[in-house]
Amino acid sequence: MEDETGTHTPGFTRRDVLKTASLASLASAFPGGLFAAGASERIRVGLVGCGGRGTEAALNCATASPDVVIAALGDAFPDQLKWSLGQLKEKLAADRLVATPETCFTGLDAYRKVVASGVDLVILAAPPFFRPEHLRASVEAGKHVFTEKPVAVDPAGARSVIATSEMAARKGLAIVAGTQRRHQAHYLEIMKRVRGGDIGELVAGQCYWNMGALWVERAAQNWADRIVKKWSDMEWQIRNWLFTGWASGDHIVEQHVHNLDVMNWAMGAHPVKCVGMGGRAARTDPMYGNIWDHFAVEYEYPNGARVLSMCRQTAGAAENVSERVVGTSGSSYTDGADGYIKGAKAYEFPKGSPNPYVQEHADLVASIKAGKPLNEGRQVAESTLTAIMGRMSAYTGRALSWDWVMNASKLDLTPPHMEWRELPPLEVAVPGRTPLV
Repeated sequence: MEDETGTHTPGFTRRDVLKTASLASLASAFPGGLFAAGASERIRVGLVGCGGRGTEAALNCATASPDVVIAALGDAFPDQLKWSLGQLKEKLAADRLVATPETCFTGLDAYRKVVASGVDLVILAAPPFFRPEHLRASVEAGKHVFTEKPVAVDPAGARSVIATSEMAARKGLAIVAGTQRRHQAHYLEIMKRVRGGDIGELVAGQCYWNMGALWVERAAQNWADRIVKKWSDMEWQIRNWLFTGWASGDHIVEQHVHNLDVMNWAMGAHPVKCVGMGGRAARTDPMYGNIWDHFAVEYEYPNGARVLSMCRQTAGAAENVSERVVGTSGSSYTDGADGYIKGAKAYEFPKGSPNPYVQEHADLVASIKAGKPLNEGRQVAESTLTAIMGRMSAYTGRALSWDWVMNASKLDLTPPHMEWRELPPLEVAVPGRTPLV
């Protein structure tokens, strides 16, 4: 794919903007990870990002194992940390929540302090833009990691995560991602059968995250608070991260990555090219930042199979969150609660399976204790880049190849500074005018 020169500010990189001191690795003292097989030590967990998903992830982790204690919390905002701590106190016994005022940190550098607070495992749940840097700092310090999805918002971040996952493998550290379908019983069974040939050679697929309006009230409150509380652009954009392109990656990356991850899983590969489209038709108010409200992308996989990907966040529109894979002798269907195969080897998974949000943490803890740490870093980075690639194609109107996006793209969405002050206005992408970088 031919490179086009875009508008990239020279001299600014993630390394410049989010510098992290290199921390001495603790993992070298533990060849099988921080816990040897059969160990019964408590696992001290630090939470970075104290929003609803991060707080729930901490509760999921504590539910997954009686050996887990929540020992540290960090968030950019004091009010968010206070809220999260209140939720944890309400739902966890005192001996499971051992965080103290000395291990609760705020500010954009809170993640560094959580990592250095004596924890064994870090949960990363800050806005997606921060994930590559937070992951790297955690692994450099010898920590196991549970990282929410997605793990990046641009190719620069995805490449960073792949490099960090390789570092984690060398150090014997676990990285488990919040792509919980990979730990959900009916997904595991259906994908085992698909990968085993039960629907024949794979020729096509469809995946969807079409839903109603999302967190409209939160966006409106953030817009009002921006004015009343005199928030800087930086504060508003981070607090309003779901609707801020550089912070979230747009909803095709932040949310639809789940479905794209399933398609990569089924195909046993990442796509080799794509072409996408979309726009901002219903959600046009400035309080919604600069993300789009709908995307449609066609992906082509190495064997020639084509996958149609659709995602939408529009009130009053038809909803569908599912995946379908088509083979030469059948098809599979999966969604959050159901899974079946039609064709020569028809199969339907029995209703009900363990909570996947807890199961992913149970699998993580078990792998650490067994001295065989799971490492899903590259897997989730490739699924994230699949979504990023689709967004880039839709934003610019260009057909893209995986090789170009992975190896040649210079797109880095890092803002010009990381301080509580003003930023350039958020721009909405316009196909045919937005440059390919």
